[in-house]
Amino acid sequence: MNTIDEDEAALAVAEEVELAAALEESARLEEERRAPDEKVSSSLAAERPPSVEEEEPPDDFICPITTELMIDPVMAADGHAYERTAMERWLATKSTSPMTGEALEHICLFPSHILRRMIREWREAHPGR
Repeated sequence: MNTIDEDEAALAVAEEVELAAALEESARLEEERRAPDEKVSSSLAAERPPSVEEEEPPDDFICPITTELMIDPVMAADGHAYERTAMERWLATKSTSPMTGEALEHICLFPSHILRRMIREWREAHPGR
């Protein structure tokens, strides 16, 4: 091989190395440019609260017996709230707390007006629930 061929071969290799480096740099810059957009969109998705329709009711609004949203909540002697009809059926055959299993001091049920109002307001804010 003569010197001119060797110089051209060396130049071609240098150009290939330079091209490869430029492609790597371009890919790195593209990745950096895209990363903030992906971070923002994923963080927005993580920060975005569920839509009103998807939002689950607070646990305190759910009857422990029926596992449904209460309509007519009552307080029992154990201090827990239950759906009236479910608790009345429970007390027809038992005198224990559905939550703890311990004997109830009495079987009187008291309406929970505040809880009923809170559930009604939640339902109004979440139509279809």
